[in-house]
Amino acid sequence: MSPPRPSITTDDQGLTSATSFPDGVILRLYSDRLVAGMVEDVAAIIRDLIPTRKRIVLDLQQLQFMDSTGLGSLVRLYGAAKAAGCSFELMHLTKQIRQLLVLTHVITIFPIVGEKGIELPS
Repeated sequence: MSPPRPSITTDDQGLTSATSFPDGVILRLYSDRLVAGMVEDVAAIIRDLIPTRKRIVLDLQQLQFMDSTGLGSLVRLYGAAKAAGCSFELMHLTKQIRQLLVLTHVITIFPIVGEKGIELPS
């Protein structure tokens, strides 16, 4: 018997798509900016996933800029996920986003997957 195929869904605003895997989801962000005014839409999608998943991986491959509202939102989402027993991980950090996370000392908070041999969900 073969494993179930991942299901892919897109939110109404076209900001994200989700690829499900057993007990988790990879959420791909399609915006190059995570800033005040749009971050709440993305955060609402993630908050809705937290109680139903054990692992959420946020793919930031297209993200080039994040303001303090976006950064604060990611930190709050990490805390909410952890409190619910859910792992909240980041994937495909661009150079700019990696530098921001290092500069603000939050790089150590988030598990980063898909780099340096850290296993991606199957």
